[in-house]
Amino acid sequence: MVMQTLWQDLLVPGIPAVEKVIRTLAVYVFLLVSLQLAGKRELGQLNPFDLVVLLLLSNAVQNAIIGNDNSLLGGVLGAATLLVANYLVVRFLYRHPKLDRLVEGSPDVLVLDGQVQHDALERNLITLPELEAAARRQGQGDLSRVRCSRLEVGGTITFVMAEPTPEEARHDELVTRLSALEQKLERLVAREG
Repeated sequence: MVMQTLWQDLLVPGIPAVEKVIRTLAVYVFLLVSLQLAGKRELGQLNPFDLVVLLLLSNAVQNAIIGNDNSLLGGVLGAATLLVANYLVVRFLYRHPKLDRLVEGSPDVLVLDGQVQHDALERNLITLPELEAAARRQGQGDLSRVRCSRLEVGGTITFVMAEPTPEEARHDELVTRLSALEQKLERLVAREG
C-alpha cells in the first residue's frame, strides 16, 4: 500500500497535463514580456537587489506553473514545456531577424569617443561607478580612452578602446626601451659590484 501511494505521488499528476502546459506557457510569456519591459540591466548587469528579485520571481511563479501538483511527472512536464517553448521561440526569432530586433531591442551607447552618455546611463539605470567597475573588469581603466561602450541587448557592457595617437604610441615605445636599458644597466652594475 505504501509503495502504491509512493508511485502514485511520483507519477500521477495532480492536475491535467493540458492545464500544466497552459500554465507553464502563460508564465513563460509573462516572464519574457516582464523581463523585456524591466530592461537589459536585469539580464546582464545584476546587482544584489536584482539577483534577489530574480530569485524571488522564480519562487513566486512556481505555484502558477505547478498548481496543486507536486508529482515528479508534473515537474518534468513543466520543465519540458519550458525548454521546448524556449527552443521554439529562439529558433523562430533566429529565422526572423527583423522580429528578433524588435523583440530584443538594440544596444545602447554608454560611452562615445571618451564621453559618457549620461542620458543612456539614466535610461538603463546604470550608475557611473557601475560603468567604471565594468570597464575595470574588462581591463579598461580610463573611460576617456574608450572609443565606444555599449550595453548590448543581452545585458553585457562591452568596451572598444581608442587607438593610441602616434605620440602616445611613440611615448609607450620609448618607455619600454628605457625600461629595458635600465634593466641592462642594473645587471652591469650588479656584475661589477
